[in-house]
Formats: sequence, C-alpha cells, structure tokens
Amino acid sequence: MSLLRSPLISRAITRSYATAHASAKSPTAIVMLNMGGPSTVEETHDFLKNLFMDGDLIPLPFQRFLAPWIARRRTPQIEKQYAEIGGGSPILHYTQLQGDGMAQLLDELHPETAPHKAYVAFRYARPLTEVTAHQMKKDGVKRAIAFTQYPQYSCSTTGSSLNELYRKRKETGLDSIEWSVIDRWGTHPGFIEAVAQNIEAALAKFPENKRAETVLLFSAHSLPMSVVNRGDPYVLEVSASVAAVMERLGHSNPYRLVWQSQVGPSAWMGMQTGEALKGLARLGKKQVVLVPIAFTSDHIETLYELDLEYAKEAKEHGIEVHRAESLNDSPVFIRALADIATQHLRDCASGKGPTSIQLGLRCPGCTNATCGQQKAWFKRSGR
Repeated sequence: MSLLRSPLISRAITRSYATAHASAKSPTAIVMLNMGGPSTVEETHDFLKNLFMDGDLIPLPFQRFLAPWIARRRTPQIEKQYAEIGGGSPILHYTQLQGDGMAQLLDELHPETAPHKAYVAFRYARPLTEVTAHQMKKDGVKRAIAFTQYPQYSCSTTGSSLNELYRKRKETGLDSIEWSVIDRWGTHPGFIEAVAQNIEAALAKFPENKRAETVLLFSAHSLPMSVVNRGDPYVLEVSASVAAVMERLGHSNPYRLVWQSQVGPSAWMGMQTGEALKGLARLGKKQVVLVPIAFTSDHIETLYELDLEYAKEAKEHGIEVHRAESLNDSPVFIRALADIATQHLRDCASGKGPTSIQLGLRCPGCTNATCGQQKAWFKRSGR
C-alpha cells in the first residue's frame, strides 16, 4: 500500500505544511538513530571502517589498528554484495520516508509541539551524527527527541548511537538542546501489527491446505557473546517481540528465533539463520517464512543475506522460502512511529522524565564510563 494512499497521512501532510508556514517556531526535532548503510558502492569502505572502529558494537583488541585493516580486507567482498542489491543500501531512503511521514502525523496528533521535523543520524554512514547536528543547529532546534530505530535495545546499537550523541554534544552544539529519548519499543502494538500483517502476506503465498505447516523463522542481527554475557538486554527484548507477534497471529504456525550476520571468529549468539535452514531441511520441513524482526527497513541484511544468500541455500536443501516484507513504507508502521512519539511527548509534558526507567540501568558487566555519563546526561535532558 502506498504511503500517500493513507487518508490520515494525506490529511497530516496538508496540515503539516499549513502549520510550518503559519508558525515561526523552531521545529521539534525527531532524530532517527540507526546504523545506516552506504548509499553507493563507493561509500562501502568508509562505512565498514566506521563500523569496525565502534567498540560498542564489535569489541576488538587494538581496535584503532585492527579496524582499518579489517575494513580494507572486507571492502571488495561487501562492495560486490551492495552491487548485487542495486548499487547501495536503501536504508536512508526508507528512514527519511518513515521519518517524514511520522513528523507529518505528529503535527496532527500532538499540535502542542508542532512543527515537527525528522532528522536522520546514522552511526556509520552518511548522514553521520555531527552532520545532522550541524543541520539542527542551523534550523534553530531547541527541543529534540533521540528516537532509536532499533525496536529492541542493545548497548551495541541504540547505546552506541546515544554515546555518539553525547560525545559530539559540545563541538556540535547539541548541549544547547533540550533532549529526551525513546530507547525501545519492540512490543508496541502498532509495530507488532505491521510485522504480523507482512507475515500473513508471506504465508498467503503457500497453498492454503499446507499453510499451517510452514515454519516461521524470525531472524535478528546477532551479537557477540561478550556483549550478551555482560547483561545486554537485546536477546530478551527480541524474544519479547517474537512472542508478541505470535500472540497476535494466534500461534498459527511453528516458529523459532535465529540470528544472522556474525562477523569474525569469536563466539556470537546462535543458532545462525543459515544453519537453522539446513537443520529444518534435515527434519523434513519444506516451507519457511523468513521474518526480519529487528530491522525496520530493507538493507543488506535483508536484501542480500536473507533474499539471496539464505534463500539460495534453502532452495538447495529443498525448502520453499518466502520472506515477510520489511516495514519500509508501511502506513501501519509509520502510524506506529507517530503514536510512539506522541505518547512520549505526552509523558514528558506530564512530568514523567526525559528517559525510560530501563535506560537508566547499565548492564551489570558494563565497564564503559561513557555509557554511564551518557545516561546521566540524557536524564538531565542533555544539560
């Protein structure tokens, strides 16, 4: 369904334009945080270098030296993968689309803080945090919400993006803005509904008399076990998302949660998606729906890993695979983002504070001083 075919979103667009022209107020910024991806093949090396330099995501010994070396070695292979999915990642396109649709709805749902403007701040690809911060300063932003686009919280994803905002606060003027944080929303009813609808559409591609036999394989980006074992909540929160989706589907099908995108020889959360497909084939399962449960739009993990790599492996093992579509331009999902932001703004106005209770709790095994400082800074609204 096209975003513009949604009557509510169309009305919100009209009202948003009217609000923007009628008001001289600086916008309430909704800063969409995500890892990002290279928009062109040529950007791949810089993306990989930024990614491997991030100790919050991939802790490495001698990171400053090893990260550039690993990035150079992996660049040719990853460039080929981006070329195979169309010459770059579409994550920026979809994040902008989702953010603009959400902001337009917010003008209607919460006019007290209108006009709203979505900004994209990627961790490893353009636009990087500092670029977005300079644009916010240029726009005269005084109030901002750091809105993670990872539904489930991890110190290595959302935590890393928040740490980067904190580190850049002085040099970019971010410390002159009043901040609050939306740090997790993996069981929000709108998100669950959007995922469930896409699963139902994928299931409909199988014959009706065999549909109930189809295995739902929820696939999420894996984490190093060193991160999991220090008490990171990601695995628990992804599991909660899966449980909520299955509840919405009435437990119509057998299912498992598996993990993808392991990098390097160290231990990562498993089992891996590819190995799970091989195991299901050995058990005689012939129909699978792959469900990207921790991704909110298409990028290399869905378009290459799931659609090309794993689908090919499954076919070789005699399994018919269909993937549930990513959320991309789903009106249901964009409305969910707007509802999450609206409730957050109402909670802030009622005095509930700028951050969630959970955000204030560090992992029991955390030794990262920046993490604790960042949490305290956001709890003070960035002051």
